[in-house]
Amino acid sequence: MKVGRIMEVTEVRVHPVEKDKVKAYVSITFDDVFVVRDLRIIEGDKGLFVTMPRRRLPDGTFRDTAHPLNKELRQLIEEKVLKEYEKKRSQEPETQIPSEGQADIA
Repeated sequence: MKVGRIMEVTEVRVHPVEKDKVKAYVSITFDDVFVVRDLRIIEGDKGLFVTMPRRRLPDGTFRDTAHPLNKELRQLIEEKVLKEYEKKRSQEPETQIPSEGQADIA
């Protein structure tokens, strides 16, 4: 069995969105030399989780275009991405949306 080192996550860029269950798109850099784009943070029944970039096949199914080959790297990616997402969310200013019928006060 070949034993290798876990790649280091050197940068995580989070781009928040509000698209149904998609909460953000993410780019992640490994060892300052390799970037993977289009990871997604999804709101699921059990909370947030990270999905890998994927493409639709001609039969309508999806296949990951990049993914970790072991659970240690998958866990590392999810931890780093979700930590950066929470950090980004905490930095965003609170926006207040007026309720229906509430007049703007100038």
